[in-house]
Amino acid sequence: MELKKPYYAVIFTSLRTEGDLGYAKMAEEMETLAQKQPGFIGMESARDGLGITVSYWESLEAIADWKANMDHRQAQKNGIKTWYSWYKVRICKVEREYEFNT
Repeated sequence: MELKKPYYAVIFTSLRTEGDLGYAKMAEEMETLAQKQPGFIGMESARDGLGITVSYWESLEAIADWKANMDHRQAQKNGIKTWYSWYKVRICKVEREYEFNT
């Protein structure tokens, strides 16, 4: 699928605390909720010690609206309190992309 450029990527890099403590359920709920958010394009995630989740958005306004979503704000608070020992968020403008696929 060709996306209209530019679009935006929110890169969330994190280190988790020990144990699940409800994290998996909340992560699934947040992905479902994000998919319903106007301006959401998609999401990719990987974890092997260091976790990286990249969500893609049509605009900076859509990102700001997602950050302000009340359920997402509660998940952020729980993350700081329970699930993460460290995280960093980067917001990037995607102007070009390419891929390899066999």
